[in-house]
Amino acid sequence: MSKIISSSSLTRRKFLGHLGGASAATVGAGIVGAPALSAPATKIVEATEGRLPAGSRRANRAYHIRHQAALYQRARPLPNHPTNGDEELYENRIGSYAKALPHNALGEVDTNAYHALVHAIETGKPADFAAIPSGGTVKQANPQAALSFGLEGADSHHLGTPAPPAFNSEVEAGEMAEVYWQALTRDVPYSLYATDPTIAAAVDDLSRFSNLREVNAETIFRGHTRGDLTGPYISQFLWKNVPFGAQTITQQYRVPIAGDDQMTAYQTWLDIQNGMPPATSNQFDSHPRYIRHNRDLAEWDHRDFTYQGFLNAALILLSFGSPALDDANPYQASLNQSGFATFGGPHILDVVARVANCALQAVWYQKWSVHRRLRPEEFGGRVHNHLTGAASYPISPKLLESRALSEAFSRFNSYLLPMAYPEGCPTHPAYPAGHAAIAGACATVLKAFFNESFTVPNPVVTSDHGLSLEPFTETTLTVGGELNKLASNVALGRDAAGVHWRSDGTEGLKLGEAVAVSILKDFQNCFNEEFDGFALTKFDGTSIEI
Repeated sequence: MSKIISSSSLTRRKFLGHLGGASAATVGAGIVGAPALSAPATKIVEATEGRLPAGSRRANRAYHIRHQAALYQRARPLPNHPTNGDEELYENRIGSYAKALPHNALGEVDTNAYHALVHAIETGKPADFAAIPSGGTVKQANPQAALSFGLEGADSHHLGTPAPPAFNSEVEAGEMAEVYWQALTRDVPYSLYATDPTIAAAVDDLSRFSNLREVNAETIFRGHTRGDLTGPYISQFLWKNVPFGAQTITQQYRVPIAGDDQMTAYQTWLDIQNGMPPATSNQFDSHPRYIRHNRDLAEWDHRDFTYQGFLNAALILLSFGSPALDDANPYQASLNQSGFATFGGPHILDVVARVANCALQAVWYQKWSVHRRLRPEEFGGRVHNHLTGAASYPISPKLLESRALSEAFSRFNSYLLPMAYPEGCPTHPAYPAGHAAIAGACATVLKAFFNESFTVPNPVVTSDHGLSLEPFTETTLTVGGELNKLASNVALGRDAAGVHWRSDGTEGLKLGEAVAVSILKDFQNCFNEEFDGFALTKFDGTSIEI
């Protein structure tokens, strides 16, 4: 799509033209020399600035830009925050996140400890958070961040997500069957999915679930964004060399050996639920590998820092030069200027990092204050205790009939979900996924700054052993498609590790996208250049203009 929105004059885009009919009491209050009159704000500022020194005029404009952005965000409709009802339905909290709190022998949380957690979230008092009981020495991951504020974009509480699937639903069962199969096929190279018998069994089993009926060997474990089904499973931005200042980073990573599955013994699982540190560690391959299968991808997602994949993607994209930049970049047609602090490399790299933590604040509110969805590893304990007769839980019969459970028991002598990480999932609730929210925000920013239809030059694919890259020539890969795929890889790699559900990632991407859009909206009045605004294609395929 073309990213040029419309022609307009520099005067129209300057901030004073955007104040419109906001009242003087709203916009003029607290501004140097601004009278508290009922005249339109534009006229007030124009009348005021004529008798102010240049420094004060600049201060006024800076204030107006920030104030108008805050007014815009405050005026946005407040979202609903629906839940799936599991917390209210089950008094023993079997459908809710409770890791690192005290548990009984069934892995069911001490309800007094759970109530203390909820009480602290509701009061917001640091002393109440300090009083939350622990079952071991592992700490809860930053629940107070759910109550933090930011100064850019929408407030974290001003963005919403739909309710996740309920504990006893077929959708939840389908998502749980999927993570079992992802665990059981971690060592199958993506290039062999079409012929591997375990992948074929997974396809046959998962197609029984209403939310996964369209799955086949080409689509299994893939995302649903535009670009996900084009070309290799892994995005080019996770394979291609990264120009990193004076260095070049080859994207071969330390990865676990085949069959390195964790937390398959019940007592180990229970200790981890109680907040005990892991007693084992991963065993690593002696050779670094390009990402070739889900075990490699899960380990990449285990060690990455928040926006790492998108920092790398930005550096790769910048190395393609100006042809890869968006057509609406005001310096694309300039004969005597180039972008730098605005619309250049430093600007792009800054915004990628900036939206990442804003996305985390938004997702932390949903995780701790709204949903408190249990993790797949916790659900795996429910499945194990139900099938061994230790307890009875309202689990969908479709999951209990899944071949994935018998396969897991055959391999590990338990029905627990085999985890990729010795410590299991992080100590914060599942929904939505933090990795996915960051991915959604960062990918959205990169789609705004770069030309989504630009063809990725010299695409590659890894060999089955992950020791080399080979040219990929089967189809054209675009920047927009590969950024979407990167976002899905980052989100779904956490599912492959056993720490997230598919809907955690799907909705996390959307939440991160909304965060990025709100921040880009705040930027619209900050530039001196002739710039008509950002435009991009959302994950659902719709085009938007900002």
